[in-house]
Amino acid sequence: MSREGGLVLGIDVGTSGARAVAMDKVGKVVASGAAKLSAFSEDHRDPLGWWKVAQAALLEALAAIDPALVRAISIDGTSGTMLPVTADGAPLATPLMYNDRVADPGILDSITAHAPQESAAHGTTSGLAKLLVFQSLPGVFRVIHQADWLAGHFTGLYDVTDENNALKTGYDPVSRCWPDWLVRTGARTELLPDVLPAGAPIATISPGAAEAFGLPGETVVVAGTTDGCASFLATGADKPGDGVSALGTTLTVKMLSDRPLFAPDYGLYSHRLGDMWLAGGASNTGGAVLAAHFSAERIAELSAAIDPNTETGLDFYPLTKPGERFPIADPVLMPRMTPRPADDGEFLKAIFEGIATVESLAYERLASLGGPRLRSVRTVGGGARNPAWAAIRERKLGVPFLPALSEAAAAGTARLALSGARKAGVL
Repeated sequence: MSREGGLVLGIDVGTSGARAVAMDKVGKVVASGAAKLSAFSEDHRDPLGWWKVAQAALLEALAAIDPALVRAISIDGTSGTMLPVTADGAPLATPLMYNDRVADPGILDSITAHAPQESAAHGTTSGLAKLLVFQSLPGVFRVIHQADWLAGHFTGLYDVTDENNALKTGYDPVSRCWPDWLVRTGARTELLPDVLPAGAPIATISPGAAEAFGLPGETVVVAGTTDGCASFLATGADKPGDGVSALGTTLTVKMLSDRPLFAPDYGLYSHRLGDMWLAGGASNTGGAVLAAHFSAERIAELSAAIDPNTETGLDFYPLTKPGERFPIADPVLMPRMTPRPADDGEFLKAIFEGIATVESLAYERLASLGGPRLRSVRTVGGGARNPAWAAIRERKLGVPFLPALSEAAAAGTARLALSGARKAGVL
């Protein structure tokens, strides 16, 4: 296979659909495809629907390029979505999705008793809890993650996962192994998949998949990641201290670190990405607070008149109701949004300032827990498109604001495919 030119593919499968991108070797997206799950299935727990929507997105992207140029492919899926399968990948039960809760108190108590406090396997939605639900099914070969199952359709292997998807199933990313304590929870550890680093080559594509998609037989299938990690990678952040803020309904901050950060009090754990670590936290502040007071049209109108270089002098901690997760772990923390200025523009500006202050505190918290000092911020989500808010945030955080290369998780997964292609020597 010639190394001249060459493209890679990334596929992102989410709760409502799939997206695929083709990327060249310098990281430029050259084609994309998208499909809605509703076109193939009315049930977001239907694995056949996942595969159909992934195929549709991929075929649309392939139609815009020469498939013969493809060198590698990688897939991400929703974190914590699990399904039990036979050796040839046939699902044995309806999958449990990332937000499905396990209600069995015996399972949850066993995890609480044996999992280290800093493990991401705690909680009713953890992958480990779902493993314990599925492991007694007759004929079960492995209990795997959504991304593992989809990747298996390209390799024929249904016993391989990546370090990011494995985290909530109890994987130890520091020791890089399934830890001994898993057996004490009652888990059948022989049902766990083998774990590779995100971006590591798994195998070459199966002959059947290569023929179905018109791809070269030497195409490398690369270990993927979770949708959240893929979204971070898509932005282009790649150095310790690079932060990504997601300004959506809530505020989420993530930062690359040169060391792992674990803080159970804040629900904080770290994903391993190569030789670096991705740590982050989610606040209850964010766009939901804005929406509780103003329409999108009113926010745009008022924002046009805001001077972001001056301060209101107000000290807001904007929340829609009591309770905060990060950077303050306090389930009864009260919102602070008084006194309310009579002028709506001033009130909106004070909310912007308050959310920016929480964002700054969040990155400071990551640094105080052992992370690097923030060096840059890229922003994704709806709030990224408000210039006044961006200027306030940049002034508060005091670091350069850089453009996100992409907000498409599939582009982040394509970057893993690039890494895997280079490791495999095909690009």
